[in-house]
Amino acid sequence: MNDSASLLIKNTFATLFTFIFLGLAAAILISLIVNISTAILNGSDIMGMFLNSINTGVIGLAVFELALVINKEYVNNTPDKKEDDAITVLRRTMPRFIGMVCVALSLEGLIMVIKYSQLDLAGNLYYPVAIITSTAFLLTALGLFLHLTRKPN
Repeated sequence: MNDSASLLIKNTFATLFTFIFLGLAAAILISLIVNISTAILNGSDIMGMFLNSINTGVIGLAVFELALVINKEYVNNTPDKKEDDAITVLRRTMPRFIGMVCVALSLEGLIMVIKYSQLDLAGNLYYPVAIITSTAFLLTALGLFLHLTRKPN
């Protein structure tokens, strides 16, 4: 297969995945708005509704960020602009996405701590602590990766 055909296939699939993830992010945002509206109109627990809304919003933002990364790295990446060094590409894209995942995980852990504290379920605090600890390890691993793959000056 020649370079122009493989570039066309790569751009087509990258564009397709970009639109899929943008659509998912939009669907998550619409779901968030509907859930907030429904909870307010029904007079539901406002604190619980906002905690769930934070989770949903952060997940939507992570999906949107993934669509942006796919679009930036793969769509219209012509051979003269092509980046052959995989480590350079990873160093450019991973911190944004991993950072967003870490934000989502740490918020999830903190929200679980708040929920379990309000419901007097202190015995279940192992789960949010495990999530927050795992997030710290993920962030540390990202920092180590960035440190070990930096270009010497």
